[in-house]
Amino acid sequence: MLPIVLIHGARVSATMWAPVLSRLDRPATAVDLPGHGTRRGEPFTMEAAASAVADAIDALGGRALVAGLSLGGYVGIATVERFPDRVAGLVAMGCTARRTAWAGGYRLAASLAARNPHLADRISSYALRRLFPGPAGEAFVAGGLSCEVLPQVVEAVTGHDQLAALAVYPGRVWLVNGSRDPFRMHERDFLRACRDGRLILVPGRGHLGVMAAPGPLARLIGDLRAQAAGGRWRGGARPEPRGRR
Repeated sequence: MLPIVLIHGARVSATMWAPVLSRLDRPATAVDLPGHGTRRGEPFTMEAAASAVADAIDALGGRALVAGLSLGGYVGIATVERFPDRVAGLVAMGCTARRTAWAGGYRLAASLAARNPHLADRISSYALRRLFPGPAGEAFVAGGLSCEVLPQVVEAVTGHDQLAALAVYPGRVWLVNGSRDPFRMHERDFLRACRDGRLILVPGRGHLGVMAAPGPLARLIGDLRAQAAGGRWRGGARPEPRGRR
């Protein structure tokens, strides 16, 4: 069976995927990015993050479906650019805002968080638990939070050309967005950049909202794994065909 590698969002860690991982058929794993979780304190660059994903793929046999949410989606895009032969397909979730969107605001927020990361971590932990009551929220914070790395993350994302990266990847790409996610704003540009892309909208969900229902998300990722391995769509949220460029 085709392995799956899952990539977490900014300031959290691989543990955010625990409720989804428990529902996925193995082989599947979640990776900690530099500066996060077990790699807290390491410098974050897009090159180092993509290499961490490639290492996780190699540990599972050398080829995998890669799925990431938010920062994880942007890292997934960088991974297919740098290691296309290792990625059998990419599921990029909540990451279709172009690199210049809100860059100034995010730099300011990241700078403020890094000035007092302990306070920022506590605020983030409280907010995540309120947003996702129960096991989903606990999974987000279980590996610790790393707000001190946010300035590096913002510079890495804004310094990477995601559309150019997608344009050189020959494999399948599924862009998955909550219908209420503000990061949808440039989804059609991202879709046009893909050589073999599909857009999937999850009704009623915001930026991180897909994590509130780990069962349906695990089924969706499992379906996309089957497609990446050569199977057919089995149900769930249906993809929209890629628009013509």
